[in-house]
Amino acid sequence: MVGELILVVEDEPTLLETVQYNLERQGYAVATAADGVQAIQKARELHPALVILDLMLPRLDGLQVCRILRGEMNLPIIMVTARADEVDRVLGLELGADDYVTKPFSMRELMARVKAQLRRVELLSASGSSSAQGRRLEYDGLVIDTARGEVTLAGEVVELSPREYDLLNYFAQHQGRVLSREQILQGAWGWDYGGGSRTVDVHVRWLRAKIESDPSHPRRIVTVRGMGYRFEG
Repeated sequence: MVGELILVVEDEPTLLETVQYNLERQGYAVATAADGVQAIQKARELHPALVILDLMLPRLDGLQVCRILRGEMNLPIIMVTARADEVDRVLGLELGADDYVTKPFSMRELMARVKAQLRRVELLSASGSSSAQGRRLEYDGLVIDTARGEVTLAGEVVELSPREYDLLNYFAQHQGRVLSREQILQGAWGWDYGGGSRTVDVHVRWLRAKIESDPSHPRRIVTVRGMGYRFEG
């Protein structure tokens, strides 16, 4: 039985073939693209479950592709690059990437990250099966329906990435408490998540842009100087 479809976007033929081979060994269906324009076309046509996206691509680079895909669809994106520059990493995450790996990487590491991202999506979609999770939380027009894995604001659905949903859900579970960046990394995304504390700032900024009436003066997710963040609801 063929598993979820994964789109691999990579312009190095040898690496592309290696990643495709390892994914297919794990039971996934694989589509490939060798440049940014082709990547967008195939994503729109095939609606993959996950995208593995190289940063340095012909025609359109990975950051542009990430921004376009994130604006059109809600799916996990793992960004891959040969550059370890933190600016690129943070920018990629800010544009909506859910994870980030730097070349050279082991196939075992990449497969683990793919499984983790797909597992997160599966857990969100199956959240209604647990009565403990099946709650409806309301905060002044913001509604988190954990049974449906859905967030609405003033009655309109808010499109969140799995990482953003995890973050908001974690904040809601700890309303009124100051949470450090390290607590958020561990509690929202797991102890094994490899992102640095700036990753939290990036995703908080991204989340504020979607749920705050004035993201420059947030009232739902408040910054506590020198300590972290507090969710007021």
